[in-house]
Amino acid sequence: MESVVVLVDVQNIYYTTKQAHNCNFDYNEFWRQVTANRRVVKAIAYAIDRGDEKQRQFQNILRAIGFDVKLKPFIQRADGTAKGDWDVGITLDAMEYASESDIVVLASGDGDFDLLVNKIHRDFDALVEVYGVAKYTSVALVNSAAKFIPIESDLLLK
Repeated sequence: MESVVVLVDVQNIYYTTKQAHNCNFDYNEFWRQVTANRRVVKAIAYAIDRGDEKQRQFQNILRAIGFDVKLKPFIQRADGTAKGDWDVGITLDAMEYASESDIVVLASGDGDFDLLVNKIHRDFDALVEVYGVAKYTSVALVNSAAKFIPIESDLLLK
């Protein structure tokens, strides 16, 4: 049985799915697809904590599905811009768990991850499957992945 690590960039998936499809990502179906006939080494969803109740409920749903949820506080800068990405955290966890896995699943369209995908394949001989909204996923990330799975109808909550 293949082993898998699942890493989800929640903010990226939320906003790109909303923009492209005007609906939400189906985490239950995603989990079913990425874990079918695979042993889960680790599954982490990376999110921003704004402290609201609806968000806490969503995080509890992710935990019930099987994800560890890592939270980072939402930072509002004095100039009105916001910060809250998990790129470094996702990268560190990917490097930590890739050695224990045959497959790393990354749900994100962020082009910064193409270097990570290449390094995982080169250093750990693990395959990387990328899930992302095709319209908003970096071409470099798609090209670096062993497999790109577009987020479309079967992965959307209608």
